[in-house]
Amino acid sequence: MPALSRRAFILLGAFSLAGCVTYPREDQMKPASMANNPEYQEMYGAKQDGNVLIPAVDLSEIDPRFLRQNVPYDGPHLPGTIVVDPHERFLYLVQPGGRAMRYGIGVGKAGLEFQGTANIQRAAKWPRWAPTQAMIAREPERYGPYAAGLPGGLTNPLGARALYLYRNGQDTLYRLHGTNEPWTIGSAVSSGCIRLFNQDIIDLYNRTAIGSRVVVL
Repeated sequence: MPALSRRAFILLGAFSLAGCVTYPREDQMKPASMANNPEYQEMYGAKQDGNVLIPAVDLSEIDPRFLRQNVPYDGPHLPGTIVVDPHERFLYLVQPGGRAMRYGIGVGKAGLEFQGTANIQRAAKWPRWAPTQAMIAREPERYGPYAAGLPGGLTNPLGARALYLYRNGQDTLYRLHGTNEPWTIGSAVSSGCIRLFNQDIIDLYNRTAIGSRVVVL
C-alpha cells in the first residue's frame, strides 16, 4: 500500500463480493492544498443530476493525487480501454495521443481479488443496490430490511453511476461505481468494488461505451 495518509475504518463482519458497502470512519483531516483551486472547485462542486443534487467534495479532505487529471500514458493499451491499478489507487481511461484521463479510486476486497480483462456490458444511472443472500444470512438485522433492494440516490452505496463488468458473457460481480463517501477515495476501504467520486464516475460514464475493454492489473 502506498505510504500516504489513510482514514481508519471499523471492519464489521466478513465481506461479500457484490456488497460495495463501507462502515464509519474516524476523523483525520488531509492537506488542504487544492481546496482553493478554482478548476477543482468547479470539477468537484455541487452538481444537479436529474432530480438529485450531488454535494460538493470537501477538497481539504482529499489527497490531491487522487483528483482527476489528464496525464501522459505510454502503456500498451488502445484508446478507449479502462486500466485499473487497484494497488496504486488509480483508474486510467486511455486516450489518443499518448494521454490518459486518470481518476483516483477507493478499493475494497473485491477490487483486490479480481484481475485480468473484462468488458462493460451494462451501465446504470443511480443504480439500485441489494445485499446478497450471503450478506443477509450473515447479518440479518443489518441487511434484511434491504432484501428487496435500495433505490438509487444519495443513500445508495453505488452512488451516481455503475459500470458492470462481464467476462465471457457472465457477470463478474465487479463494478466501477460512485460513492457517497468521498473521503474513501485513495484508500483501501472495508469492502466493495472500485469506487470513484460521484463527479468522476459521471465523467467516466459519459466517456465510456458499452463493450469497452477493462484491464485490472
